[in-house]
Amino acid sequence: MVVWIIFPICLSLTSFIGTWTVYGLAFSNKHVCSLTDWSANTSRCTMNRSTDCCFPPTISSSGIHPPENSLFTAAINAGAFLFLLFTIFHHAHIMEKHAHHSLISRTALVFGIVSSLGAFAAGNCNPGYLTLLHNLGAAISFICICFYSTLLTSLTGRYVLSGYEWILYPLRIVSTVLQVIMTISYTCLYVQDDYIYSHLAAVFEWMLSFNLELFEISFAVEFAFFSSYMVSNLLNTREEEKPLMLRLS
Repeated sequence: MVVWIIFPICLSLTSFIGTWTVYGLAFSNKHVCSLTDWSANTSRCTMNRSTDCCFPPTISSSGIHPPENSLFTAAINAGAFLFLLFTIFHHAHIMEKHAHHSLISRTALVFGIVSSLGAFAAGNCNPGYLTLLHNLGAAISFICICFYSTLLTSLTGRYVLSGYEWILYPLRIVSTVLQVIMTISYTCLYVQDDYIYSHLAAVFEWMLSFNLELFEISFAVEFAFFSSYMVSNLLNTREEEKPLMLRLS
């Protein structure tokens, strides 16, 4: 049904609007530095925080202080939940149309679920107070996203769901390569102490977030051919497999 194209668009817009709104609130309250301010003399917050300092403008640091921390948690949770549904729906679509690619699709499903769980953990662990848990959840999410987008891009070159794979496939290859490169660059820069590297890491984080949102929007084309009965069929197939597994055991 064509109405399903709204779903990946809503997923992308939820992440985009939510994170940028959080950044806008944090910047207006002077909790994070400006993304456009590359000055090394910026009063960056360290372990000895003061009221006149600001954090590097990463997505995470934008959600440390109230009132934006509540919106940060809500935005990340909403995005993680929608992404979880996205992975399940896309897997159901593959199983309905191209079940012979089930192994790749199931592997992608696992990475997608773990990624959403990592994002959920990162969103509910305030980076200012539960830094280790937040960074662990974010790292798991970023890494799994790279594997997930790689597998989905590989599937795009193997199946025909919309008839537009001839243009979607090269676009997703470019998006996936950029996602991997920016994730590696962000990780290397994030652990540096100099402000210029921290600021550059923030820029890379916003870029990889935007790149992922564009990657998700590209699936609006395929979701135009998706229907809710595909999820029902997937669940029914799982129920039919249980008696067979019991007999084999």
